[in-house]
Parts: sequence; C-alpha cells; structure tokens
Amino acid sequence: MAYSHTNSKGITYYLHKTEVTLRGGKPQTIFFFAKVEKNAKGEPTDLPEDRVVKENPRNGFLTISKKK
Repeated sequence: MAYSHTNSKGITYYLHKTEVTLRGGKPQTIFFFAKVEKNAKGEPTDLPEDRVVKENPRNGFLTISKKK
C-alpha cells in the first residue's frame, strides 16, 4: 500500500519512488507524488521514517523533505 496524502484542496496524491543514475554514476532515489496509485514512472512506496510531507499553501503542491 502506497502512502497517500490529501492536500488542502481535497485532492489525494500517492507517493512513488524511482531509482536514477546521476551523471557521475552515483545511484539516487527520487520521490514524487502522483494523482494515481499506479504510475508507469515509479513504484508506489511508503513514506520513509526520516522524511516529512510539506504542502505549498498557495497551490497545494506536495513535497517531501528530511526531518530536522
């Protein structure tokens, strides 16, 4: 089951992750939100323990960042 979050506008988004390789050859995990639970660009995932969801109050856009 993927992590889901409903923003202040009432739209539900699902958290996904994908593995990419940076130019230097280093692997990196990218997290992103999508409106559908199954997305071809990434696999559904749970919210990592060291991350927190933030919402832009102006447009309702969701991002995740490390806990402080």
